[in-house]
Amino acid sequence: MLDLTTRYLGMQLRTPLVAAASPLSQEIADLRRLEDAGASAIVLYSLFEEQLRQESLELDFYLSEGTESHPESLRFFPEPSEFRLGPDEYLDHIRKAKAAVKIPVIASLNGSSVGGWIQYATQMQEAGADALECNIYWIVTDPDMTSADVEQHYLDILQAVKSAVTIPVAVKVSPFFSNMANMAKRLDAAGADGLVLFNRFYQPDIDLETLELNPRVLLSTPQAMRLPLTWVGILFGRVQASLAATSGIHGAEDVIKLLMVGANATMLCSTLLRNGINHLRAIEQGVRQWMESHDYESVQQMQGSMSQKNCPDPSAFERAQYMRAVKGIQHVMLATR
Repeated sequence: MLDLTTRYLGMQLRTPLVAAASPLSQEIADLRRLEDAGASAIVLYSLFEEQLRQESLELDFYLSEGTESHPESLRFFPEPSEFRLGPDEYLDHIRKAKAAVKIPVIASLNGSSVGGWIQYATQMQEAGADALECNIYWIVTDPDMTSADVEQHYLDILQAVKSAVTIPVAVKVSPFFSNMANMAKRLDAAGADGLVLFNRFYQPDIDLETLELNPRVLLSTPQAMRLPLTWVGILFGRVQASLAATSGIHGAEDVIKLLMVGANATMLCSTLLRNGINHLRAIEQGVRQWMESHDYESVQQMQGSMSQKNCPDPSAFERAQYMRAVKGIQHVMLATR
């Protein structure tokens, strides 16, 4: 009998298929549907740092007065009505989610400063969250801030949250560090129970008619999976933290590849928004069929088998393979002339 179980953040999961933070976790009915379709854990829709700040300082009232009179209008910031759940509602949502499903429920905090994270991390734990995902979403625009300052800021957030809770803490980060391997090692040493690779930064578009920036969120494509695949493969065996891959995971083959480079969990978002929650069943069935046809008995058997640590050609993750790829393109170009 096939064994699809995996360990993520110290928790035993039925399969590596985890529902990533998305609008699909806003309704209790959808949480039940995700569990029924085969999700082994659910990351709840994020609570944003801006929501915490608004509640504690009542910024909505004090900052909205007269803001339309200057160019940097607050219309560029989310209105309170755009947030699906406020802080108190979010904590209540955790309680209801835990009562509704049997699979682990992972709370999510999205922000870029220490701020009120400590208080709400504690309250999320008290509300019943099985783990916490810190989505550190920070686009650094200050030209005077050094890379060392940026990295230390990430570590400060992690250490502050870890000091406040006893549940596992995962850190969702971007790939934009000068040395991602070193940053992962430092987060691991600072106590991260898991690393989620990677968050995708919002990239604005321009409306050429209104000459305004538009917050158009694009769903991921399968090509986006290459980046987490690369870094999960490099980090496997080099950090103690669990490794979760996210972005670009759309089908069973994507899941299998990520398990082979060493992922403990694969987080699904865009594919479920695009194809529906029941697409989880098809992905799990595809993983099972592939394992049966290739004589794999368990997920553990394949995990890390194609990582840089265990790959027959470790250079495949580095510069040498890039050179081969470029030469391959050149050969294709010559053949078509």
